[in-house]
Amino acid sequence: MIWSVFILFFALPVQGKGWIRINQLGYLPQTPKVAVMIVDEPVSPGQFQVKRAVTDEVVLSGHRMVEDGSVWGMSAAFRLDFSAVSSPGEYYIELAEFRSPQFRISEDVYDGTADFLLNYMRQQRCGYNPFLNDSCHVHDGTIVDHPEKSGEYIDVHGGWHDASDYLQYTNTSANAVFQMLFAYRENPEVFKDFYDGHGHKGANGRPDVLDEALWGLEWLMRMNPAPGEMYNQIADDRDHAGYRLPNKDSVDYNVPFGRPVYYVTGDRQGLGSHLNRTTGVASTAGKFASAFAMASEVLNDENPTLALELLQKSKEAFRFGEQFPGATQTACYVSPYFYEEQNYMDDMELGASALAVADCDSTERWLKAGDFWGEVEPVTPWMELHGARHYQFYPFVNVGHYLMAGMGDEVIKGKYTGFMKKGLRALEKEAASDPFRIGVPFIWCSNNLVTAALTQARLYHHVSGDDRFLEMEAALRDWLFGCNPWGTAMICDLPGVEDSPTHPHSAFPLLLEKNTIGGLVDGPVYKTIFESLRGVGLLDADEYAPFQHGKAVYHDDIGDYSTNEPTMDGTASLVYYLSSMETYKSSVLSHDEQGAVVRFDTSRSQIYLVFPPDEHFEGASHVLDVLESKDVKASFFLTGKCLKERRTRRVIERIVDANHYLGPHSDNHLLYADWQKRDSLLVCKQVFEQDLRRNLKKIENAGASGDEIRWFLPPYEWYNSKIVSWSRDMGLEVVSFTPGIGTNADYTTPSMANYKSSEELLRRLWEFEEIKGLNGAVLLMHPGLHPEREDKFYNHLGNIIDELRNRGYRFEKM
Repeated sequence: MIWSVFILFFALPVQGKGWIRINQLGYLPQTPKVAVMIVDEPVSPGQFQVKRAVTDEVVLSGHRMVEDGSVWGMSAAFRLDFSAVSSPGEYYIELAEFRSPQFRISEDVYDGTADFLLNYMRQQRCGYNPFLNDSCHVHDGTIVDHPEKSGEYIDVHGGWHDASDYLQYTNTSANAVFQMLFAYRENPEVFKDFYDGHGHKGANGRPDVLDEALWGLEWLMRMNPAPGEMYNQIADDRDHAGYRLPNKDSVDYNVPFGRPVYYVTGDRQGLGSHLNRTTGVASTAGKFASAFAMASEVLNDENPTLALELLQKSKEAFRFGEQFPGATQTACYVSPYFYEEQNYMDDMELGASALAVADCDSTERWLKAGDFWGEVEPVTPWMELHGARHYQFYPFVNVGHYLMAGMGDEVIKGKYTGFMKKGLRALEKEAASDPFRIGVPFIWCSNNLVTAALTQARLYHHVSGDDRFLEMEAALRDWLFGCNPWGTAMICDLPGVEDSPTHPHSAFPLLLEKNTIGGLVDGPVYKTIFESLRGVGLLDADEYAPFQHGKAVYHDDIGDYSTNEPTMDGTASLVYYLSSMETYKSSVLSHDEQGAVVRFDTSRSQIYLVFPPDEHFEGASHVLDVLESKDVKASFFLTGKCLKERRTRRVIERIVDANHYLGPHSDNHLLYADWQKRDSLLVCKQVFEQDLRRNLKKIENAGASGDEIRWFLPPYEWYNSKIVSWSRDMGLEVVSFTPGIGTNADYTTPSMANYKSSEELLRRLWEFEEIKGLNGAVLLMHPGLHPEREDKFYNHLGNIIDELRNRGYRFEKM
C-alpha cells in the first residue's frame, strides 16, 4: 500500500502533488538523515522544518537541495538533510504545504530486524518445511552429467528453495550460508534463540541464525560428498510450471529418483537444446571453500570435530578450484535463461581469506593465496561497469577484501581498503545525479546490489574508519525502508513500517493467503527491462502508477516476477548489514555537558587532528608540509578573518587541494559566552546565525563543498548548550577538543599565568595516552601563535604523528 502524505498546493498556478519519502523504520541518532521530496508539478518551496510529532515544535529549519526529478518522472525533487536532529523521539517534516509520514529517531530502530529475515529462510526450507509443517522433495535426486554415475541416486535432500520457484543452486546457497555465518562472527550478540533446529518455535540453546546456517551447511556437505565431486544444482527450468506449493510439486523430470542433480563438469552444460557457457569449476569450488572455512571458524567451540572436517573440506575444495579455474553457470532446459556467472577470482579470494581466518597454523600461506586472486579483480565488475547480465558477477560483493584487510599487514590492509574504496567511489559517482543517491544499476535483483553496496560500505568504514561514504550508505539503507519513489519498504511484512510488499510473486500468498514474511524482494528494474519481459503482467490495478514514469519500475503485484519476487540469497545477504545496524549505537560519540562532540568511536584506534587558526596562521605551511609528508588528513576550522587575508590564500588552496576537512570557526571570532558564567550568552541568535552564515559562505567560496560541511568548532572553543542547539538548527554539529589532552593550551604565552611550554604539553599528551588512550580523540593544536610565544608547539607535529603511529593509531579527518 502507498503510505505517504500529499496536499494540494493551491498557492501555485498549477495544483501539484508531492511526497516526502523517509526511512519508515526510523533513524539512528548519530547517522546521516536525508529525506527526499518528489513533486509532479513545478514548485519552488523555501526552507523545510523538522517538527516534534507530539508538540509540533520546530527543532530544525533547513535549506532544501534542488535535484533533477525527471530521472524518476517527476517535475522536481529536493533533498532535505536533517542529520543535525539526533535527539530520540517522533518527528515529521514539512516543506511548504507538504508533510512527511511520522518517523522515529532511536537507537533501537533496527533491533530484531536481522532475526526477522530468518522467517523467510525457514519458509524456503526444502526437505522438511516448518512453515508448511510438511516435507517436500525428499527423494532428491538423480545424478546427471556425471561421466560414470549418471542415473544413480544421491541423497541431497534439504537446503533452501532459491526463490518462488523450487530450484536449488549451490552458488546462491553457499553464499547464503557464508553470509549468515559471517554475520554471526561479526555481531554475535545480536542474534536470539527463539526457534529450534527444525524451525519450530522454542529455544534450543543455539542462536537461530546458526540453526539456519547449519540447515544449509548440511545440504552443502551432501552436494560435495568427496574431494573433486561437486554438484551445482537440483532441478532446472522445467520447474517453472505455474503456482503450486512445494509439498504438492508434481513436475516430472523423467528421472528415476526425485529431481535431476547436476554434476559440476567444468564444461558447458544443458540436458536440452540450450547450453550454458561454463568455463571451469573455481567459482563453485571457491564458494564451497569459503562456506566450509567460515563454518569451521564459527562452529569450532561448539563442535571441534565437525570444525576439523569442514576445514579439510574447505582446503580440498580450494585445491579443486586451483586445478580448474573458470566459472560454473547454472543449467537450463526449456529456455536459454540461466545464472550467467562469469567471474571466479572473487570466490577464490574469499575462499583463501576465509581459510586464513580458520586455519591459524597456515594464515600466511592463505593470505598469499588470497592476495594472488584479489589482485586480479580489485573491484567487483558491476560496480564500475554499472550493469551486468543476470548474476554475471556473483556474489555481488567480495567480502574477501575485508577479510584480507583485517588479517594482513599494513601494506595488505592499505591495498584492500583501497580496492573497497575504489568500488564505492564508482557507485558514489553514479549516484551523484540521482536525487535518492542510488548508484546501483536497476537490473534484475537490484535490491541484492543495494545490499551488496551497503555491506561493502559498512565493512569499509569498519576497517578503515573513513567516513566518506556514510551519506551514500544511509541513502542505500533508507532506500530499502521507504525512501524511494514508491515510498515502500522492500522486506515483506517488516514490523515498524507502514508500507511493505503484501502481494509478492509466490504461491504462498496466492494459494494460502500467507505472506513471504521476512523476504527481501528483487526490487525495481529498468522500465525497458520490464517492458521486454515475457509472461510478466499485473493481476491488479497498479497502486504505484503515479511513480512508474522514471527510469525504473516496481510493482507490489503477484504477477510481476521481475520486481516483487523474494530471493533466498538476497535475504540471507542482508542479515549481516542489519545485524551491524543493531550494534551501531550512538555511544560511539562522546559529548560534553554542553552537547558538543568531544570524542569519536573509542573502539577504533584513530585520532582526529584539528587546526583552528584566526589572526595567527604563520605555521600553516609547516603543518601542511608535515601532513603531506606523513600522508595524514586533518581538519581545519577557519574564521572569516583568516579566510579573507590575501597572505593566506595559497595556504587555503593547499588545504582544499589536499582534501583536508575545511569547516567554520565563526566569521569574526566572536566570544559567545561569558568566561566566568558559561550559561550567560554574549550574542543573540540573530547575530550568531548571521556571523556563522558569513563564515560558511567564505568557506564555500574557498572551495569547500557545502554538502560536506557538517562540523563546527566554535571560536575560542568556548560555547554553551544554547550555541550547540542553534548550530544544529543550521544543520551543523559542534565539535571540540577531547578534555584532558592539553595540547589546546599551545596558544599561551610566557606572560600568562596559565602558560604551558611545549615540553609540558608533550608530557601531558603522553601521560593522557598511557592512562586513558587516544582512541577517537580530537587532538587540537593551533597552526599560528602569538609572536610572544617563540616555543611553537606545531614544530613538534611530525614527531607526534610518528610516535602515535608507533603506538598503533591512525589519523582521520572529520
